[in-house]
Amino acid sequence: MTTSPESEHPIKAYGYAARDTSGLLSPLTFSRRATGEKDVRFKVLYCGICHSDLHFIKNEWGITKYPVTPGHEIVGVVTEVGSKVEKFKTGDKVGVGCLVGSCRSCQGCVTDYEQYCPKSVATYGTPSYDGTQTYGGYSDHMVADEHFVLRWPENLPLDAGAPLLCAGITTYSPLRYFGLDKPGTKVGVVGLGGLGHVAVKMAKAFGAEVTVFSTTPAKEKEAIEGLKADHFINSKDEHQMQAARGTLDGIIDTVSGNHPIAPLLNALTPHGKLVLVGLPEKPLDVSAFSLIMGRKTLAGSSIGGLKETQEMLDFAAKHGITADIEIIPIDYVNTAMERLVKSDVRYRFVIDVANSIKAE
Repeated sequence: MTTSPESEHPIKAYGYAARDTSGLLSPLTFSRRATGEKDVRFKVLYCGICHSDLHFIKNEWGITKYPVTPGHEIVGVVTEVGSKVEKFKTGDKVGVGCLVGSCRSCQGCVTDYEQYCPKSVATYGTPSYDGTQTYGGYSDHMVADEHFVLRWPENLPLDAGAPLLCAGITTYSPLRYFGLDKPGTKVGVVGLGGLGHVAVKMAKAFGAEVTVFSTTPAKEKEAIEGLKADHFINSKDEHQMQAARGTLDGIIDTVSGNHPIAPLLNALTPHGKLVLVGLPEKPLDVSAFSLIMGRKTLAGSSIGGLKETQEMLDFAAKHGITADIEIIPIDYVNTAMERLVKSDVRYRFVIDVANSIKAE
């Protein structure tokens, strides 16, 4: 017998969910597990809207099971802790990002890269270890094992900091891993959206010389004056792209739309690295010649482990890094999704969950 989302666990919860491929979000009463001995339960205050949420609610990746409550940029305040919780207490400010579970024993887990665990559990839309579906942060409260809960730095704003739990770690991690975090390093950022604007801020905080690539010339002022990038290149301008050849030590490519890779590889110095963090739908068209000539690296990167995510939050707090946000109530979320499709946001929507999701 199939149980309903409302009855599979003992603690009632309220949120917004999509029920079919229209992606239309509407109120849902569901349930969360009782607080286990290593669990942290918290009231959700804010939750960022990631582009992945849009893909998922419309089943554009072909893996969605409905109903789905999205949201993996979640911050809140602890209301209850299990008997064996060591890191948190009631009243603490906390965050939960893209992961709420992993096996804790594979090579990825023991080296603090839980995101690459083959048995990892995503914050929403995937089966948990008890077989029930996970529900994300477009909801009134969350419960998670303390290993997957992050300590929120005292001087990091909750609302503008929330998107860092995805956009922040997605860009911070490759900058660190690929050695692009050294002062004076010449770093390119492709795309100036939710991920890209945070990538610029992270790279600048590391002391890099940052070049923004965009197909939208009107974003030059935002990039240079607003985000303090050093250079701006219109990637549709062949002359500008030609002038950029061989100038960059590394590039973080945040674009999820289909776009040519070869011109970006050409912009790298010998031994340069092009790291993909966006997810274009179509396979990449890459010539082996463009990699071999210059010993260039084409790589990918996905979020970060829990240890590194905490490190990123502390780094952001130290350097005053937050996302540029537009705060919305939950009943605006469908309009926000429509605007997100059109890239009509500068640069991240954040839902004021605590003041707009109420028990039915």
